Amino acid sequence: MSDGSRGPVGEESRSGEHSDGGRVAAGWHRLRDRLERRALATASAATVAVLLVVFYYPVGTVLVESVVVNGAVTLAVFAEVVRDPFYTGEFARLFAGEGPLAVARAFLGPERRLGIVGFTAYQAALSTLVSVALGVPGAYLLARFEFPGRRTLRSLTIVPFVLPSIMVAVGFVAAFGRTGTLNTVLAAVGLGPVELMFTLEAILIAHAFYNAPLVARVTTAAWESVDASAVETARSLGAGPFQAFRHVVAPQVYPAVLLGAALTFVFTFGTFPIVLALGGFELATVEVFVYRLARDLNYAEAAALAVLELLISLSVLAAYLRYEASHTVTSRGVRPLPRRPLRLPELTARELLPRLGLGVYALVAALVFLVPIASMLFASVTGGDGALTLDHYRFLLERQRTGAAFQVRPWPAVRNSLVFAAASALVALPMGVVVAVVTTRRYRGRALVGAVAMAPFAVSGILVGLGLLRGLVFGVEIAGWRIAVAGSAAIVAAHAVAGYPFVVRTVAPGLESLDRSLVESARALGASRARVLRDVELPLVWPGVVAGAAFAVAISMGEFTATVVLATGADAYTMPVAIERFIGRRLGPATAMGVVLLVVTGLSFVVIERLGGEYDGI
Repeated sequence: MSDGSRGPVGEESRSGEHSDGGRVAAGWHRLRDRLERRALATASAATVAVLLVVFYYPVGTVLVESVVVNGAVTLAVFAEVVRDPFYTGEFARLFAGEGPLAVARAFLGPERRLGIVGFTAYQAALSTLVSVALGVPGAYLLARFEFPGRRTLRSLTIVPFVLPSIMVAVGFVAAFGRTGTLNTVLAAVGLGPVELMFTLEAILIAHAFYNAPLVARVTTAAWESVDASAVETARSLGAGPFQAFRHVVAPQVYPAVLLGAALTFVFTFGTFPIVLALGGFELATVEVFVYRLARDLNYAEAAALAVLELLISLSVLAAYLRYEASHTVTSRGVRPLPRRPLRLPELTARELLPRLGLGVYALVAALVFLVPIASMLFASVTGGDGALTLDHYRFLLERQRTGAAFQVRPWPAVRNSLVFAAASALVALPMGVVVAVVTTRRYRGRALVGAVAMAPFAVSGILVGLGLLRGLVFGVEIAGWRIAVAGSAAIVAAHAVAGYPFVVRTVAPGLESLDRSLVESARALGASRARVLRDVELPLVWPGVVAGAAFAVAISMGEFTATVVLATGADAYTMPVAIERFIGRRLGPATAMGVVLLVVTGLSFVVIERLGGEYDGI
């Protein structure tokens, strides 16, 4: 009897345990589902909070300083800047009460004044034209011809864009300086030296080095998305090759050219290291003068000038985003145009001419893209007499071993760059993915959200660095407590702000082109929005995510503008800052440090991109 009585009791006990376990499991599943449903909203809120703290609040601090002087709200400083012909040139006449006709006559006159803002826009416009002139033929070569190494060459089009600007400046000094590669070659053939340093031409060539590959990359992608059947239809209806190109190919290609041009203008309008190294204060842009005013502790005038620059950059960026939103082209289901072989011996006389033109282009491109980097590598292993030597690298090792505390040493610069890059990528990657998800959804006001989220594209690093310095680094009082952020944390924040838009630009196109039926099917089966993103969308766009991480690391490695503001007087200098401090004294060690930066940046970019496979985004 006793055994029989224990049997039912034991079964009841076990069934109770199972029911309790089931209730716990069900409760856990409900909690997980609730968290998953709110995960995207939570991540979006966290991203907004980070942007408010490390971007919009610092930028807002600068904006406030431009209109609040000695505790009083005033537009006097801003008005003084826009009315000063030194800054706004002949446009200052408008603010002085003169009419547009008077301004137009002044601009057409022989003694017209552009001012700092006018010159900045002028050199940005010229840089854009040069970049498009070099980038479009490159896109034509990559999109329309097949030749050995084409895929490798296409992959390399993104390399100049992620190279540190101060390193490129060192390469241009080594290539086009008075004793550089170009003048050495000219002297060998009996020609006189060419004075390119501290000229507008040097700035334009350096900007083309950066931005022509970007134009080529986005234009190549558009050219490859042209439907071959549409061209064949036009030809079958009697259109000649030029007419088919004009009416079918060009309308699908030129929006990409305009987008590349808009990005180039925004980037070159906010240029800083290139102009500082190759143009000096004689050819200073707005960014250089903001830095100079901030260095002289003239924060109010620096803030007003930075605000004027911000308004112009944001206007161009907003127009670019609006245009992009209305000209989105999908390549799904498109049969691309066939590529023609680039074999000269088999060509007819008619086919030979464009190939010869591409040959001339290749020589110009080699001069612009290869000579500066090769010159930097060569200058790092040669002495003043042209003999091969490792003295510049020995100098770096000696500086590391015996350098004083106030001197820049190589290893701390390398270590700081690696740590800052890793930390900023950990911040920028999730932010960029969240912003990409939010901005690729269809809803009213998406263009405005995109413009707000992508504002760091148009906001200069000097402005962000100045805002972080004046705000978080100097400290903020909240409820009687003074909260200050260390210089290193501020540098990571500035790098993350600079890098996350590139994550957005690499992830968003993939999300935009996904088959929406996959997402809808997963949602119909009960998956939350966050789970669909995790299990369906991100695996499909994983190469873009990894490419975004590579961009975030590379951008951090080469970031100079905000870093030079935040690292001043601190032990948080990076490799670009070290190069800038070396180049002001000795070119040899600067080129050696540039090679170290090139190796570290290249390895970081290649290792991360290898993890994600092929990607054809920006």
